[in-house]
Amino acid sequence: MSVSVIEQAKIQAQVLVPLVKALQAELGEARANALVRKALGDLYRGFGEAFWKTKNETENKTDLGKAVSSAFKTYARDDALAYDVVAQTEDTFAFDVTRCAYAEFYKALGEPELGFLLVCTADFATADGFGPDVRLTRTQTIMQGASHCDFRYRREAGGSR
Repeated sequence: MSVSVIEQAKIQAQVLVPLVKALQAELGEARANALVRKALGDLYRGFGEAFWKTKNETENKTDLGKAVSSAFKTYARDDALAYDVVAQTEDTFAFDVTRCAYAEFYKALGEPELGFLLVCTADFATADGFGPDVRLTRTQTIMQGASHCDFRYRREAGGSR
Protein backbone atom coordinates (compact mmCIF):
# COMPACT_ATOMS: atom_id res chain seq x y z
CA MET A 1 0.00 0.00 0.00
CA SER A 2 1.33 3.42 -0.89
CA VAL A 3 1.92 6.13 1.68
CA SER A 4 -0.76 8.81 1.69
CA VAL A 5 0.13 12.42 0.93
CA ILE A 6 -0.59 13.51 4.51
CA GLU A 7 1.82 10.87 5.82
CA GLN A 8 4.41 11.94 3.23
CA ALA A 9 4.01 15.55 4.39
CA LYS A 10 4.58 14.54 8.01
CA ILE A 11 7.69 12.56 7.10
CA GLN A 12 9.06 15.33 4.90
CA ALA A 13 8.47 17.92 7.63
CA GLN A 14 11.05 16.19 9.83
CA VAL A 15 13.72 17.26 7.33
CA LEU A 16 12.18 20.29 5.64
CA VAL A 17 11.23 22.30 8.73
CA PRO A 18 14.77 22.41 10.19
CA LEU A 19 16.23 22.90 6.70
CA VAL A 20 13.98 25.87 5.92
CA LYS A 21 14.66 27.39 9.35
CA ALA A 22 18.41 27.08 8.74
CA LEU A 23 18.04 28.66 5.30
CA GLN A 24 15.98 31.49 6.80
CA ALA A 25 18.64 32.12 9.47
CA GLU A 26 21.43 32.12 6.87
CA LEU A 27 19.77 33.91 3.94
CA GLY A 28 16.94 35.85 5.57
CA GLU A 29 13.31 34.79 5.55
CA ALA A 30 12.29 36.41 2.25
CA ARG A 31 15.19 35.03 0.23
CA ALA A 32 14.99 31.56 1.80
CA ASN A 33 11.23 31.34 1.28
CA ALA A 34 11.58 32.43 -2.36
CA LEU A 35 14.20 29.72 -2.91
CA VAL A 36 11.99 27.07 -1.29
CA ARG A 37 8.95 28.21 -3.31
CA LYS A 38 10.94 27.97 -6.54
CA ALA A 39 12.41 24.55 -5.80
CA LEU A 40 9.14 23.06 -4.63
CA GLY A 41 7.20 24.90 -7.34
CA ASP A 42 9.23 23.22 -10.06
CA LEU A 43 8.66 19.84 -8.39
CA TYR A 44 4.90 20.28 -7.97
CA ARG A 45 4.45 21.77 -11.44
CA GLY A 46 6.01 18.56 -12.76
CA PHE A 47 3.56 16.52 -10.68
CA GLY A 48 0.69 18.50 -12.20
CA GLU A 49 2.01 17.99 -15.72
CA ALA A 50 2.46 14.24 -15.19
CA PHE A 51 -0.97 13.87 -13.64
CA TRP A 52 -2.69 15.81 -16.43
CA LYS A 53 -0.87 13.85 -19.13
CA THR A 54 -1.68 10.49 -17.51
CA LYS A 55 -5.32 11.46 -16.94
CA ASN A 56 -5.75 12.50 -20.56
CA GLU A 57 -3.96 9.43 -21.95
CA THR A 58 -5.81 6.89 -19.82
CA GLU A 59 -9.25 8.47 -20.04
CA ASN A 60 -8.87 10.56 -23.21
CA LYS A 61 -10.66 13.41 -21.47
CA THR A 62 -10.12 17.05 -20.94
CA ASP A 63 -12.82 17.45 -18.30
CA LEU A 64 -11.19 19.83 -15.82
CA GLY A 65 -13.79 19.20 -13.11
CA LYS A 66 -13.30 15.44 -13.17
CA ALA A 67 -9.53 15.65 -13.47
CA VAL A 68 -9.04 18.07 -10.58
CA SER A 69 -11.57 16.21 -8.46
CA SER A 70 -9.59 13.02 -9.03
CA ALA A 71 -6.28 14.70 -8.19
CA PHE A 72 -7.72 16.29 -5.08
CA LYS A 73 -8.91 12.94 -3.75
CA THR A 74 -5.25 11.92 -3.59
CA TYR A 75 -4.52 14.80 -1.18
CA ALA A 76 -7.66 14.08 0.84
CA ARG A 77 -6.88 10.37 1.34
CA ASP A 78 -6.72 8.98 4.88
CA ASP A 79 -9.18 11.62 6.11
CA ALA A 80 -6.61 14.37 5.52
CA LEU A 81 -9.24 16.83 4.30
CA ALA A 82 -12.97 17.43 4.63
CA TYR A 83 -14.42 19.47 1.81
CA ASP A 84 -17.62 20.56 0.11
CA VAL A 85 -17.87 20.78 -3.68
CA VAL A 86 -19.34 24.13 -4.69
CA ALA A 87 -19.36 23.61 -8.48
CA GLN A 88 -18.10 21.00 -10.92
CA THR A 89 -18.31 21.27 -14.70
CA GLU A 90 -16.10 20.42 -17.64
CA ASP A 91 -14.35 23.78 -17.17
CA THR A 92 -14.52 24.32 -13.39
CA PHE A 93 -13.98 22.66 -10.07
CA ALA A 94 -14.74 24.76 -7.02
CA PHE A 95 -14.66 23.49 -3.45
CA ASP A 96 -14.18 24.60 0.12
CA VAL A 97 -11.90 22.68 2.47
CA THR A 98 -13.54 22.74 5.89
CA ARG A 99 -11.02 20.63 7.83
CA CYS A 100 -7.34 20.21 7.05
CA ALA A 101 -5.07 17.67 8.76
CA TYR A 102 -2.07 19.36 7.09
CA ALA A 103 -2.90 22.60 8.94
CA GLU A 104 -3.61 20.72 12.16
CA PHE A 105 -0.20 19.04 11.92
CA TYR A 106 1.78 22.22 11.24
CA LYS A 107 -0.15 24.15 13.91
CA ALA A 108 0.69 21.38 16.42
CA LEU A 109 4.35 21.83 15.45
CA GLY A 110 3.96 25.55 16.06
CA GLU A 111 4.92 26.20 12.44
CA PRO A 112 1.79 27.19 10.47
CA GLU A 113 3.77 29.69 8.37
CA LEU A 114 6.10 26.90 7.26
CA GLY A 115 3.07 24.70 6.62
CA PHE A 116 1.73 27.37 4.28
CA LEU A 117 5.11 27.60 2.53
CA LEU A 118 5.65 23.84 2.23
CA VAL A 119 2.09 22.63 1.62
CA CYS A 120 -0.31 25.36 0.55
CA THR A 121 1.88 27.08 -2.04
CA ALA A 122 2.23 23.75 -3.85
CA ASP A 123 -1.40 24.03 -4.95
CA PHE A 124 -0.66 26.84 -7.40
CA ALA A 125 2.38 25.15 -8.90
CA THR A 126 0.44 21.91 -9.37
CA ALA A 127 -2.35 23.86 -11.08
CA ASP A 128 0.25 25.48 -13.36
CA GLY A 129 1.23 21.96 -14.39
CA PHE A 130 -2.31 21.34 -15.63
CA GLY A 131 -1.59 23.80 -18.44
CA PRO A 132 -1.57 27.49 -19.32
CA ASP A 133 -5.36 27.63 -19.62
CA VAL A 134 -6.06 26.38 -16.07
CA ARG A 135 -6.27 28.94 -13.27
CA LEU A 136 -6.52 28.43 -9.54
CA THR A 137 -7.72 31.18 -7.27
CA ARG A 138 -7.78 30.88 -3.51
CA THR A 139 -8.31 33.82 -1.18
CA GLN A 140 -7.88 32.13 2.20
CA THR A 141 -6.55 29.04 3.92
CA ILE A 142 -7.13 27.22 7.17
CA MET A 143 -3.33 27.13 7.54
CA GLN A 144 -3.37 30.94 7.79
CA GLY A 145 -6.24 30.98 10.27
CA ALA A 146 -9.34 31.15 8.04
CA SER A 147 -12.42 29.01 8.67
CA HIS A 148 -11.94 27.25 5.31
CA CYS A 149 -9.85 27.19 2.14
CA ASP A 150 -11.68 28.34 -0.99
CA PHE A 151 -10.27 26.56 -4.04
CA ARG A 152 -11.57 27.71 -7.44
CA TYR A 153 -10.13 25.99 -10.51
CA ARG A 154 -11.30 27.16 -13.91
CA ARG A 155 -10.32 26.79 -17.52
CA GLU A 156 -10.02 30.09 -19.32
CA ALA A 157 -12.17 30.69 -22.39
CA GLY A 158 -10.97 28.94 -25.52
CA GLY A 159 -8.75 26.65 -23.50
CA SER A 160 -10.12 23.21 -24.29
CA ARG A 161 -7.25 20.80 -24.67
